[in-house]
Amino acid sequence: MFQVSSDEQLMLVKESARNFAVNYIKPYVMEWDQAQTFPIDVFKKLGEHGFMGIVVPEHYGGSGLNYQEYITILDEISKVCGSIGLSVAAHNSLCTNHILSFANEEQKQRYLPKLASGEWIGAWGLTEPGSGSDAGGMNTTAVVDGDYFVLNGDKTFITHAISGDVAVVMARTGEKGDKKGISAFIIEKGTPGFTAGAKMDKLGMRASETGSLFFDNCRIHKDQLIGEIGDGFVQALKLLDGGRISIAALSLGIARGAYECALKYANEREQFNSKIFDFQAVGFTLADMATKIEASELLIRKAGLLKDQGKKVTREGAMAKLFASETAVEVSNEGVQILGGYGFTKDFPAEKYFRDAKLCTIGEGTSSIQRMVIAREIKKDVE
Repeated sequence: MFQVSSDEQLMLVKESARNFAVNYIKPYVMEWDQAQTFPIDVFKKLGEHGFMGIVVPEHYGGSGLNYQEYITILDEISKVCGSIGLSVAAHNSLCTNHILSFANEEQKQRYLPKLASGEWIGAWGLTEPGSGSDAGGMNTTAVVDGDYFVLNGDKTFITHAISGDVAVVMARTGEKGDKKGISAFIIEKGTPGFTAGAKMDKLGMRASETGSLFFDNCRIHKDQLIGEIGDGFVQALKLLDGGRISIAALSLGIARGAYECALKYANEREQFNSKIFDFQAVGFTLADMATKIEASELLIRKAGLLKDQGKKVTREGAMAKLFASETAVEVSNEGVQILGGYGFTKDFPAEKYFRDAKLCTIGEGTSSIQRMVIAREIKKDVE
């Protein structure tokens, strides 16, 4: 039996996330962005409020919420700061959810309470310098040596690469291109041979830490393997189905923040003795923005409902991620345009929404990859 949120429960979750974002995030957004600060203390506090183990069951120390509530939390946080929303999404849907979904009971008991409480921050490593969308072409290897695996290689564009306390990492245990040739491992910070590179200097999402992970004869015990040898690729694909709902919700929040900024400005700014909102070009643009945000949320909510029901969400997750992420880019772009010159300055948040939004069309599968996934799924309707 899947859990259904009552309107009252969803409203309480929404209010809690909104209050957190306003009190603990909003005052520091531009400070963190300009200095590219990853505010670890805020993530500890997020853990105290139950936002670091949102869908983790209570017996593992999590909040035990469902995907509708998860979507709501990401929406509210990302509306204030996309960077913090991205890190909350990556921690919850990738590292933590990988362990929750595929690890054995001993591994769950060991790692989930620390991750769900915010005591530990999680990272997830799939992408490499030479293999982004082509995950099957990864070069990082894990070779069996008695009761150990020896890892060599590197990962890039990893959220929380430097500050993460534990990472779930995919490595090749078979031949390239073999779907059963990739395995998943849990690796703790401080393990010999496991290091992180410098923080990447990014266009947007600057308060969400991104870096590289390196493995130089890194020896980990076979107990750190998640599932069986060769399960990693299939695990990653299943995880990304749900992870795309996360990025879609992140996109929704960014789009909503950009829209609200533009709406407020348009209703205050006067030109030619009229509010610019009353100019048809501006009013129609805002109408399109509002409509696409509403459509994005409906797609995301549908995918979240199917996820809560334990149903396959490959098609719906990809559709939600594609539409919501491209909406975020479009809405934030139009938001800057409505603010005009002010939209190009850091005096208003419009330019930050614009910079942050672009990552949403890239992370966890580019828009082209989403279209490929959707095309593959809809083809099944006529086969």
